[in-house]
Amino acid sequence: MAGPTDEAPTVARLDLAIVNHMANNALLDRTFIACSHPIRRGILERLTSGEMTVGEATGDFGVSKPAISKHLKLLEEAGAITRVIDGRTHRLRLREQPLDEAYAWMTNQRELWERKLDTVDQYLREQREHQQSQQGAPQQENKPAKEPR
Repeated sequence: MAGPTDEAPTVARLDLAIVNHMANNALLDRTFIACSHPIRRGILERLTSGEMTVGEATGDFGVSKPAISKHLKLLEEAGAITRVIDGRTHRLRLREQPLDEAYAWMTNQRELWERKLDTVDQYLREQREHQQSQQGAPQQENKPAKEPR
Protein backbone atom coordinates (compact mmCIF):
# COMPACT_ATOMS: atom_id res chain seq x y z
CA MET A 1 0.00 0.00 0.00
CA ALA A 2 1.37 3.39 -1.00
CA GLY A 3 1.90 5.89 1.75
CA PRO A 4 1.37 9.64 1.54
CA THR A 5 5.01 10.22 0.63
CA ASP A 6 4.83 7.80 -2.32
CA GLU A 7 1.78 9.50 -3.80
CA ALA A 8 2.86 13.12 -3.33
CA PRO A 9 5.54 13.25 -6.09
CA THR A 10 3.14 11.73 -8.63
CA VAL A 11 0.38 14.19 -7.74
CA ALA A 12 2.86 17.09 -7.86
CA ARG A 13 4.06 16.03 -11.33
CA LEU A 14 0.47 15.72 -12.54
CA ASP A 15 -0.40 19.15 -11.11
CA LEU A 16 2.67 20.66 -12.79
CA ALA A 17 1.76 19.02 -16.12
CA ILE A 18 -1.77 20.44 -15.89
CA VAL A 19 -0.46 23.93 -15.07
CA ASN A 20 2.04 23.76 -17.97
CA HIS A 21 -0.70 22.59 -20.34
CA MET A 22 -2.98 25.44 -19.25
CA ALA A 23 -0.20 28.01 -19.60
CA ASN A 24 0.72 26.75 -23.06
CA ASN A 25 -2.93 26.89 -24.11
CA ALA A 26 -3.20 30.46 -22.82
CA LEU A 27 -0.15 31.49 -24.87
CA LEU A 28 -1.55 29.77 -27.93
CA ASP A 29 -4.93 31.46 -27.39
CA ARG A 30 -3.26 34.87 -27.21
CA THR A 31 -1.34 34.16 -30.41
CA PHE A 32 -4.54 33.29 -32.27
CA ILE A 33 -6.24 36.40 -30.85
CA ALA A 34 -3.27 38.45 -32.07
CA CYS A 35 -3.70 37.04 -35.57
CA SER A 36 -7.49 37.35 -35.62
CA HIS A 37 -7.71 40.93 -36.88
CA PRO A 38 -6.63 42.16 -40.32
CA ILE A 39 -4.82 45.21 -38.92
CA ARG A 40 -2.77 43.06 -36.52
CA ARG A 41 -1.99 40.60 -39.32
CA GLY A 42 -0.94 43.54 -41.48
CA ILE A 43 1.40 44.82 -38.79
CA LEU A 44 2.93 41.36 -38.42
CA GLU A 45 3.36 41.06 -42.20
CA ARG A 46 5.12 44.43 -42.36
CA LEU A 47 7.46 43.46 -39.53
CA THR A 48 8.63 40.37 -41.44
CA SER A 49 10.95 42.70 -43.38
CA GLY A 50 12.65 43.83 -40.17
CA GLU A 51 12.46 46.30 -37.31
CA MET A 52 10.24 49.34 -37.90
CA THR A 53 9.00 52.37 -36.05
CA VAL A 54 5.38 52.33 -34.95
CA GLY A 55 4.56 54.82 -37.71
CA GLU A 56 6.19 52.66 -40.39
CA ALA A 57 4.52 49.48 -39.18
CA THR A 58 1.06 50.96 -38.69
CA GLY A 59 0.76 53.70 -41.32
CA ASP A 60 -2.03 53.61 -43.90
CA PHE A 61 -4.44 51.47 -41.87
CA GLY A 62 -6.90 54.36 -41.61
CA VAL A 63 -7.64 53.96 -37.90
CA SER A 64 -7.06 56.21 -34.89
CA LYS A 65 -3.90 56.18 -32.81
CA PRO A 66 -5.79 54.79 -29.79
CA ALA A 67 -7.01 51.91 -31.97
CA ILE A 68 -3.44 51.26 -33.15
CA SER A 69 -2.27 51.31 -29.52
CA LYS A 70 -4.84 48.64 -28.62
CA HIS A 71 -3.74 46.46 -31.53
CA LEU A 72 -0.08 46.83 -30.56
CA LYS A 73 -0.89 46.00 -26.93
CA LEU A 74 -2.57 42.74 -27.99
CA LEU A 75 0.40 41.84 -30.20
CA GLU A 76 2.80 42.55 -27.32
CA GLU A 77 0.71 40.53 -24.84
CA ALA A 78 0.78 37.61 -27.25
CA GLY A 79 4.55 37.92 -27.45
CA ALA A 80 4.35 38.36 -31.22
CA ILE A 81 6.20 41.68 -31.15
CA THR A 82 8.62 43.51 -28.91
CA ARG A 83 8.83 47.25 -28.51
CA VAL A 84 12.03 49.20 -27.83
CA ILE A 85 11.60 52.81 -26.77
CA ASP A 86 14.39 55.19 -27.70
CA GLY A 87 13.34 58.66 -26.57
CA ARG A 88 10.18 59.43 -28.50
CA THR A 89 10.77 56.71 -31.06
CA HIS A 90 9.12 53.35 -30.53
CA ARG A 91 10.62 50.53 -32.58
CA LEU A 92 8.80 47.27 -33.15
CA ARG A 93 10.36 43.91 -33.85
CA LEU A 94 8.65 40.64 -34.80
CA ARG A 95 9.05 37.68 -32.44
CA GLU A 96 8.56 34.51 -34.43
CA GLN A 97 8.43 31.98 -31.57
CA PRO A 98 4.71 32.37 -30.71
CA LEU A 99 3.80 32.28 -34.39
CA ASP A 100 5.97 29.19 -34.91
CA GLU A 101 4.22 27.50 -31.97
CA ALA A 102 0.80 28.31 -33.46
CA TYR A 103 1.96 26.97 -36.82
CA ALA A 104 3.18 23.76 -35.16
CA TRP A 105 -0.17 23.35 -33.40
CA MET A 106 -2.06 23.86 -36.69
CA THR A 107 0.23 21.39 -38.44
CA ASN A 108 -0.42 18.78 -35.75
CA GLN A 109 -4.17 19.36 -36.03
CA ARG A 110 -4.06 19.07 -39.83
CA GLU A 111 -2.12 15.81 -39.63
CA LEU A 112 -4.54 14.44 -37.02
CA TRP A 113 -7.59 15.26 -39.14
CA GLU A 114 -5.96 13.96 -42.32
CA ARG A 115 -5.42 10.61 -40.56
CA LYS A 116 -9.00 10.57 -39.29
CA LEU A 117 -10.42 11.45 -42.70
CA ASP A 118 -8.20 8.85 -44.38
CA THR A 119 -9.68 6.27 -42.00
CA VAL A 120 -13.22 7.37 -42.89
CA ASP A 121 -12.33 7.28 -46.60
CA GLN A 122 -10.93 3.75 -46.28
CA TYR A 123 -14.04 2.60 -44.39
CA LEU A 124 -16.35 4.04 -47.08
CA ARG A 125 -14.33 2.35 -49.85
CA GLU A 126 -14.56 -0.97 -48.04
CA GLN A 127 -18.32 -0.54 -47.58
CA ARG A 128 -18.79 0.30 -51.26
CA GLU A 129 -16.71 -2.73 -52.32
CA HIS A 130 -18.68 -4.95 -49.95
CA GLN A 131 -22.00 -3.72 -51.39
CA GLN A 132 -20.78 -4.29 -54.94
CA SER A 133 -19.61 -7.81 -54.11
CA GLN A 134 -23.02 -8.57 -52.55
CA GLN A 135 -24.83 -7.35 -55.65
CA GLY A 136 -22.49 -9.09 -58.06
CA ALA A 137 -20.82 -7.47 -61.00
CA PRO A 138 -22.63 -4.45 -62.36
CA GLN A 139 -25.01 -5.54 -65.11
CA GLN A 140 -24.62 -4.04 -68.54
CA GLU A 141 -27.57 -2.34 -70.12
CA ASN A 142 -29.34 -4.21 -72.91
CA LYS A 143 -28.80 -2.12 -75.99
CA PRO A 144 -30.74 -2.97 -79.12
CA ALA A 145 -28.58 -4.28 -81.93
CA LYS A 146 -28.15 -1.96 -84.86
CA GLU A 147 -30.26 -2.91 -87.82
CA PRO A 148 -28.35 -3.55 -91.04
CA ARG A 149 -29.05 -1.03 -93.77
